[in-house]
Amino acid sequence: MDRFSVSSPLMPQGGEASSTTRTTAVFVAFAGLLGVALGVHLGSQPGALYMQGSSVAVGQTTKPVVDSGRWSVAPAMSRMPRAAAASVEQEAQRGMEYDNLVMQLPRESSNVETMTLLGLGGLVTAAMAVLYRFMNQNKKQVAMDLQPVDWAMATTAGEDVQAGGIPGIAPRPAGYSHDVTKGYQLEEVSRPRRNRRSPVIRSFMRETSMTPANFIAPFFIHDDDFDEEISAMPGCYRLCAASVMREVAEHVAVGVRTFILFPKIPDELKTPDGRQCYDENDIVMRTIKMIKAAHPDVIICTDVALDPYNSDGHDGIVDMNTGEIINDITVEQLCKQAVQQARAGADIVAPSDMQDGRIGAIRDALDNEGFTGVGIMAYTAKYASAFYGPFRTALDSNPSFGDKSTYQMDPANSREALREIELDEAEGADVLMVKPGLPYLDVIAILKQNSSLPIAAYHVSGEYAMIKAAAAAGYIDEEKVALESLLSMRRAGADVILTYYAKQASMWMAEPEGFWQQKLQGKL
Repeated sequence: MDRFSVSSPLMPQGGEASSTTRTTAVFVAFAGLLGVALGVHLGSQPGALYMQGSSVAVGQTTKPVVDSGRWSVAPAMSRMPRAAAASVEQEAQRGMEYDNLVMQLPRESSNVETMTLLGLGGLVTAAMAVLYRFMNQNKKQVAMDLQPVDWAMATTAGEDVQAGGIPGIAPRPAGYSHDVTKGYQLEEVSRPRRNRRSPVIRSFMRETSMTPANFIAPFFIHDDDFDEEISAMPGCYRLCAASVMREVAEHVAVGVRTFILFPKIPDELKTPDGRQCYDENDIVMRTIKMIKAAHPDVIICTDVALDPYNSDGHDGIVDMNTGEIINDITVEQLCKQAVQQARAGADIVAPSDMQDGRIGAIRDALDNEGFTGVGIMAYTAKYASAFYGPFRTALDSNPSFGDKSTYQMDPANSREALREIELDEAEGADVLMVKPGLPYLDVIAILKQNSSLPIAAYHVSGEYAMIKAAAAAGYIDEEKVALESLLSMRRAGADVILTYYAKQASMWMAEPEGFWQQKLQGKL
């Protein structure tokens, strides 16, 4: 196998690097010692080494003499015998005679100093090389910790080799190098990637979080003693009473504690005015009491609308001559329905009918009956959407004629939501909702930016069904797409999300080795 690396100079490259290090250390040490020996040899030659300002004569030796300011004074004459003093005077005289000659000769002291320094430098270099050689042994493990920076590239002859230290990076051909300018760098001061470079930094930069407490679980209920799967919504059922209690317990176990009920009403109980909706023995009233008896701390929301009870399949009473949905008398029925649900124990009523003035009327009706603590979650921006198809199949509540465009909002409009916000806030709403969710993220953002009330988003049946269908066909990863869809609604401004994925999403998010936790911990 031929190897080469694009790496930091600090990166050890296996056996070759160790061998190179040893060879370099020995060579530098030898060169240093050779330099010292050469310096000592040259310095020992006669006439070659000079003290600064020495007197030199060709063919004879001399001694230092007194030369103002540059020489040490000879031993004091008074301390010497007379003969010795005379000898010194003669030597001094002889040195002075040749002094002029010395001053004319080329100065070699600088060369001597240079050679001496070279020798000392070689000795120091040798010592450092040997020291590095021994210290490098202890640093090998530290250097190997930086191996992800070293993308070792290899080609093989008949064997499969993993590229570098990162699994999944394809091997590069032998001799490969990037076709880029060496040392090229942008003159860029602001680099957003600095805030993404590690899991810890990404975690404290993360603007949006999501937990099971942000979910409201919708339940489809019916009066049969068995569960019936909803064909258009895989994994969802019309639940019997026993299954409702089981599902509530399972949701609570994973952290979901808020629910909303949608009834499937038998055709024989449907009427043009939807009067079954405020019958005290209606399935919704019985289910509220049953859940509250077993789980008094959970929050129960109820749908306030006539379409499940209306024989015409609309959210209001229909004028049989014109087909118009009659607003005001519809609101009267809705007030009766909301009060009856509150009597049964509902914590929040959620008018989804989109009739004008119904929030204020319901608020007054509840307060007049003493239910001042019951909240209202208004469907503020409910669009006349094609995404409701599977839901209407689940409740068997499709309109018998026309559509709902005369009371639900036009999908082409967003500023219209501002008017609905003003009305619902003024009339006493406690929560504002956008429905559907994912196709209307801009509207969720509008509500968030223009209201101080909590914002809800409904991840509707059509959105759920599309994810299920694409996942079943193998086109997408259901877990990742579902969680990303829910997170996008949170990011847009939704404080709570009504979703059929409430339990499953909570379970996915809690799995220690699952996608969500691995992503949060930077382990993907």
